Amino acid sequence: MKKHILVAVFVVAGCSIMFAQKDKKDLIESIESKKEHYSKIAMELWENPELGYLEEKSSMLLQTELAKEGFTINKGVANIPTAFTASYGSGSPIIGILGEFDALPGMSQAATPLKKPRIEGAPGQACGHHLFGTGSMAAAIAIKDWLNDSGKSGTIRFYGTPAEEGGSGKVYMVRAGLFDDIDAIVSWHPGDANASNPSTNLATISGKFRFKGNSSHAAAAPELGRSALDGVEGMNDLVNMLREHTTESTRIHYAITKGGDAPNIVPAEAEVYYIVRHANREEVKAVWDRVVKAAEGAAIGTETAMTYEIIGGTYDRLPNEALASLMHTNMNLVGGVAYNEEELKFAEEIQKTLETRKPLASANTVQPMKFTYGKASADTGDVSWNAPLAAIRAATWVPGTPPHSWQAVAAGGTSIGSKGMLVAAKTMALTALDIYKSPKLLDAIKAEFQERRGADFKYVALLGNREPALDYRK
Repeated sequence: MKKHILVAVFVVAGCSIMFAQKDKKDLIESIESKKEHYSKIAMELWENPELGYLEEKSSMLLQTELAKEGFTINKGVANIPTAFTASYGSGSPIIGILGEFDALPGMSQAATPLKKPRIEGAPGQACGHHLFGTGSMAAAIAIKDWLNDSGKSGTIRFYGTPAEEGGSGKVYMVRAGLFDDIDAIVSWHPGDANASNPSTNLATISGKFRFKGNSSHAAAAPELGRSALDGVEGMNDLVNMLREHTTESTRIHYAITKGGDAPNIVPAEAEVYYIVRHANREEVKAVWDRVVKAAEGAAIGTETAMTYEIIGGTYDRLPNEALASLMHTNMNLVGGVAYNEEELKFAEEIQKTLETRKPLASANTVQPMKFTYGKASADTGDVSWNAPLAAIRAATWVPGTPPHSWQAVAAGGTSIGSKGMLVAAKTMALTALDIYKSPKLLDAIKAEFQERRGADFKYVALLGNREPALDYRK
């Protein structure tokens, strides 16, 4: 990014903060005054976790709250029953806020510092999306109140985005044109620290490979059988050999999702679920094609039939330093998460179960801003190539806690999670306020976006023209 853009952001941001202190103080107080209400909503989502594209109660809870606040709700967008938008205001600029709410399978956990499922085998909020959706909603409502009181021109739009965990929900929403008129997007994600870093991540393609063979008695008539499981295992062997001949940053993961019903029956059907990742989306497509060839070869070798279905595909994230630096400035104004005595005791106990331990006091600090190269993936990548986007991390988990862990579920069900959620809500609201009040800030954000994206960019979804994979969790 050209240095003059970032310098301009720091200068304008400094002036903006100086002249907007009262508005910012009022915004912070408005969110803080409703902390019990927002914590209750987050806990309702935590106690009733729902998987991707099945989040009927979660989606409706957020829609109902936003409708009460005067937002116009557009339900079932992009042909996804649980996806929605909620808009308030009129005119420009139009600022978007992303909200997720899906849970992960098999991650049920009580709000205790010891591993203890609430319901054995049930879903759980292991990535903190109950906090994500609620915190983003809180920010949107605070901005709505400010727009209403100030009489300023502008629109705030909340995006209810389902199935982030492997379902690529936002990709379908981007493909449907729902972000075409957005000027800037503020977002966040639960984490174990407070930070606003411009960052990249990995692009992905995921899909299911299904093999069909012939069943027979595995002992009495094995020669008559053709094992679909052999097809899956043959494919896996070939892909594992493929790893040696890919670039260093390539990631390939799989899980056998159907392998047969009994060992004495030659399996007639089997299925394996694959994800391919890379920092370059063109390389993702190339590696995916090689994985498909491995599947085709395995089918030939085992005399089975193979079909495959692309389930998801996400872009790498396009960073925006101008917007990230603005969010960093506001996060420093908000501050981190201070533990009370009960929370500190919980944190000390849960840290005993963690492999990586960080100072507990770090939850109450804001990390210095730096450019980062992430190894995970998210469907926010597609959004970031269609509108300027920045996302912060807030300390909703005990420092050292990894995402997708029982420890993350546990902390997310306590006041530690709610406190981190409020840090995020306040930071996003203050950032949106700065953009509404300073056209020069938005100009700098958009200038960087256009420079990074390039004049010739044309969006083509990695998952193609398929309909939303609404049954991928069934």
